[in-house]
Amino acid sequence: MIDESSVAAGALAATGIPAEQVLAEVRQLRGADRPTHGGRLFAYVYDPAVAGLDDLTAAAHAESAHVNGLDPTAFPSLLAMENALVGAAARVLGAGPGSTAPDVVGSVTSGGTESLILAVKTARDARPEIAAPRIVVPSTGHAAFAKAAHYLRVTLDVVPVSPDTLRPDPAAMAAAIRPETVLVACSAPSYAHGVVDPVTEIAAAAAAAGVRCHVDACFGGWTLPYLRRLGQPVPPFDFAVPGVTSISVDLHKYAYAPKGVSVLLHRDATLRAPQYFAYADWPGYTMINPGLASTRSGGPIAAAYATVRHLGDDGYLRLAAATREAVAGLADAVRNVDGLRLMAEPESTVVCFTATDHGPDLFVLVDELTARGWHTQPQLSYAGLPASVHLTVTAAVAPRVAEFGPDLAEAVAAARSTGPVALAPELLALATSLTPDALTPDLVAGLAGGLGLGAGDGPTPDRMAVVNTLLDAAPPALRERLLVEFVSLLQCPSW
Repeated sequence: MIDESSVAAGALAATGIPAEQVLAEVRQLRGADRPTHGGRLFAYVYDPAVAGLDDLTAAAHAESAHVNGLDPTAFPSLLAMENALVGAAARVLGAGPGSTAPDVVGSVTSGGTESLILAVKTARDARPEIAAPRIVVPSTGHAAFAKAAHYLRVTLDVVPVSPDTLRPDPAAMAAAIRPETVLVACSAPSYAHGVVDPVTEIAAAAAAAGVRCHVDACFGGWTLPYLRRLGQPVPPFDFAVPGVTSISVDLHKYAYAPKGVSVLLHRDATLRAPQYFAYADWPGYTMINPGLASTRSGGPIAAAYATVRHLGDDGYLRLAAATREAVAGLADAVRNVDGLRLMAEPESTVVCFTATDHGPDLFVLVDELTARGWHTQPQLSYAGLPASVHLTVTAAVAPRVAEFGPDLAEAVAAARSTGPVALAPELLALATSLTPDALTPDLVAGLAGGLGLGAGDGPTPDRMAVVNTLLDAAPPALRERLLVEFVSLLQCPSW
């Protein structure tokens, strides 16, 4: 038996704990997590359902867990694996020998956010004469662009998307470019809705203005090329498009590697040069980093290398085919339920749907799906776009598709029976009138407690419709502050 109080008491015990007991504690803690395998979690994880792959990647990770990417000359194994992963990503994305982009180079990063921050940093540092740099991003661009702008003190110029196509107008993107613009970004596809931006036109506008163009293909970069090979009409988005100067692609998404590994590619080494940070003006070693981190474990990189080598090109093609069929099946399930509609016809690996005017309360529906074992991702309304439900579809979902349709219909019926969430008047007033500066930790703690949300000592409730409705009513700035204070409550020490 495991002493539950000792699990929650903190990591540093007075005396060492036997290895098997420690592992048992980890497994017990993992029992509260969402399922990472089985095809019922539509966000955060990417499961190919390939037998033996977990064991292979765990072994590869262990082989290189203590290798340090700080000095590639000390650990050439890691350098070799990174170069192999960059080469593989470049070939998938239309670069390499014999292509129109034969000189592509790249770096391995810890994830898509780091890749996007580095893309912005590289573009900014390439134009040191610009005192107040700016970047142009569609409103559906990943939030990591806003994070990069915040960290790097770059102004973010956001271009709205059409509520019909969920894409930005290329002319509006071109009009947003100023003399201070250092980077124009677009998505392939956008995470929220899974649609590919008009990359060809946006890249041409950026090139005409003498500005770099980054394609955020973190989500779709490893799967769109395979879907195209399977006959799906995929718009141009990779290095075959003139004007595209850099692309990011996450290997821990549809390359199915363990987290966290991404690749940032540049069309040539000259474009990549400002990405590096070097510092020799101190008495220690000269620091040279291609990314944000100095010390980097070789474990995730070795695990990614093992994944790509094991699955191979033919394996990824099979996984893409299974995923495509799963997407089609899930989209049909949505079409067949009265009261729901697709936000966009699927063209990648996302199924995104919303409620019609006579449909169920979407946040109650999410709770009903959770009660039936389907873990979806609710997305709040934004700038005229309705709240929606996001499904990230992986190969592991394919065997589950037949189960989803009946459960979705049943969940919609249950949501209709339950009825929409009605916020208490005082809560609605709080959400719509309170300013972010007026929030205090005590106020947020009281609000969280009233909504049944613990402060770091237990899981969040399964029913989140009231919380999501409250957040949906709040303007973005207040929503951000509420969630910052709430996460701060969750992240408290175990003594």
